[in-house]
Amino acid sequence: MKKLTYMSLACLIFAASCNEKETSDSTKQMDITPPKADKIAKNLEMHGDVRDDSYYWLNDRENAEVIDYLERENDYYDKMTAHTDGFKDDLFEEMKSRIKEDDASVPYFYNGYYYITRYETGQDYPIYSRKKGSLDAEEEILFNVNDMAKGHSYFNMNGLNVSPDNKWVAFGVDTVSRRKYTIHIKNLETNEILKETIPLTTGGSTWANDSKTLFYTKKDEQTLRSNQIFRHIKGTPAASDKLIFTEEDETFGTYIYKTKSEKYLVIGSYSTLTSEFQILDANKPNGDFKVFQPRTRGLEYSISHFGDQFYIVTNLNNATNFKLMKTSESNTNMEDWVEVIPHRDDVYLEDIDIFKEYLVVSERENGLNKIHIQRWDGTEDYYLPFERETYTASPTQNIEFDTKILRYAYNSLGTPASIIDFNMETREKEVKKQTEVLGGNFDPANYEEKRVWATAADGTKIPVSMIYRKGMKKDGSNPLLQYGYGSYGATMDPYFSSVRLSLLDRGFIYAIAHVRGGQYLGRQWYENGKLLTKKNTFTDFIDVSKFLIAEGYTSPDHLYAQGGSAGGLLMGAVVNMAPELYNGVIAAVPFVDVVTTMLDDSIPLTTGEYDEWGNPNEKEYYDYMKSYSPYDNVSAQEYPNMFVTTGLHDSQVQYWEPAKWVAKLREMKTGDNILLLHTNMEAGHGGASGRFEGLKEVAKNYAFFLDLEGKTE
Repeated sequence: MKKLTYMSLACLIFAASCNEKETSDSTKQMDITPPKADKIAKNLEMHGDVRDDSYYWLNDRENAEVIDYLERENDYYDKMTAHTDGFKDDLFEEMKSRIKEDDASVPYFYNGYYYITRYETGQDYPIYSRKKGSLDAEEEILFNVNDMAKGHSYFNMNGLNVSPDNKWVAFGVDTVSRRKYTIHIKNLETNEILKETIPLTTGGSTWANDSKTLFYTKKDEQTLRSNQIFRHIKGTPAASDKLIFTEEDETFGTYIYKTKSEKYLVIGSYSTLTSEFQILDANKPNGDFKVFQPRTRGLEYSISHFGDQFYIVTNLNNATNFKLMKTSESNTNMEDWVEVIPHRDDVYLEDIDIFKEYLVVSERENGLNKIHIQRWDGTEDYYLPFERETYTASPTQNIEFDTKILRYAYNSLGTPASIIDFNMETREKEVKKQTEVLGGNFDPANYEEKRVWATAADGTKIPVSMIYRKGMKKDGSNPLLQYGYGSYGATMDPYFSSVRLSLLDRGFIYAIAHVRGGQYLGRQWYENGKLLTKKNTFTDFIDVSKFLIAEGYTSPDHLYAQGGSAGGLLMGAVVNMAPELYNGVIAAVPFVDVVTTMLDDSIPLTTGEYDEWGNPNEKEYYDYMKSYSPYDNVSAQEYPNMFVTTGLHDSQVQYWEPAKWVAKLREMKTGDNILLLHTNMEAGHGGASGRFEGLKEVAKNYAFFLDLEGKTE
């Protein structure tokens, strides 16, 4: 069946009530001419292969003609969706009304203080505060970010780091959204912010135990790779900071932190497949860091300190799903590591949390989170019980070392997020907070959540987490939004969203396709969706779509898809391979010009991505990338209705990738389905700053899907 266009569908749905003015407005909207980007001949050659990239010129944010094109696309979006402006506003207010504005985090205790993050009604940004010794003590405001953000169209603070003596706090600020943070230091006794500033950092920092020495990570100006560790002495200019370590390998990044025991400073170096750590006594910040275990390609490990031992989560000796080992402080080379928890083929070991009396292990089995608790003395050994199949549970904010309380977060597709304190000795739990859904209309009993399994073309079973209103009939008429990501081993766990209720309560089914490329079913699930098996990610998503249609959950006229960043690559590949399955697709900040980007090592993140996508300087990887790269595979066919978003200052996926892709789609696509591009001219990869500004972007997305379904109220 030929799909109805975005505008004509809305008009047909309401044909009986369209008056002459509405009909005239709709006709006027249909006559709007989409912008057209100029084509400037540009041939890119590699391995004897020539690619025509006539939109390459869009790769210049300083070019006035580029900005003009992006603004014309924004204007086109505004005009084509003007009939939903009121609906977007309504959706925004509806979503906002479910959120408790005067809200606060569960306080956590660290080094003599309770720390709290809270929001006030009508304010977009958090207030960070603390109370000394007791929650009844007087509140001390560390930062009111609302005041700090005034005068900035974008504002992001990160890396808050209080010194061991509780007198100083370091923090990072980004006002452009390029993730280039400037570190500042505040005196918590006088509330004075020191004049010294440290630019071009990750924002994070780590105090040595003397409370005057601060370590931080610097970024490369051009590639934004985190490549240098510096030592700063409070009260001195940043220009005099000492360079401690440079990560010379362009495929690696670096960072620094302090162990939970507070005994060691740790420099980490990381790539997709390999890791390395260096350690230094935190009481001796002027000393030399010692390599824990020299990097060996393919060896991944992370370290935690306890007593006179280091505990190591590692894939040593082909432990694909990782195992736990330990070694003494004095002898850290892997030849002396001793196994604590062996490798298991069916259980993926994700992380550990160390307490004075307990070891807590986060695992994943058959896609489900599990939390295993055992005493160091071996007298207790058990799992926390979870009953659903569409939940997410993980330890959180366990900063205290000498405590019997494990704090963890829990939620499911139909259960609002909870913060729970669990007494590991008595096995009693206390729900410290469950996210409130305001408005009085939400009742978990009205929704059904389930996990189903689709079969891929190669016979692999693909898990799908779903939620919908009870009473849903499998007759193919339901609108369904299918979400996916599938890269970097990142698992898209099922989680509750009060915002999502705006879709569910209008009849949508929401489904997460846990495709290969993530780690939902363990490390091998990731390995089978990267490099020369990357296409499994795309075909898995398509096979899930076919399954959902075959089972009657939806149909091609009502199936929608969404993904962002590497998930935007997924969207781009899917619409090239199976456009007939979807009525509408949103690709947010999509990574769609894979070959060109991966050949340009001046672009942020490129060299560090070779282990994920392959190095196209090698012909085998070049050919494979080119075979799926969305931009290189646009063809003369009918594409779904599409909405593409980006940010001018995006440091992860440069704005020109989606801009070029949309320009090429406009040139080549057939049919009347609409194609929209919107560029946030003041933001980057994460979109707008502020807790409610982001909701406006969600409202745009939901209005796009709902209007295609003829739902405008």
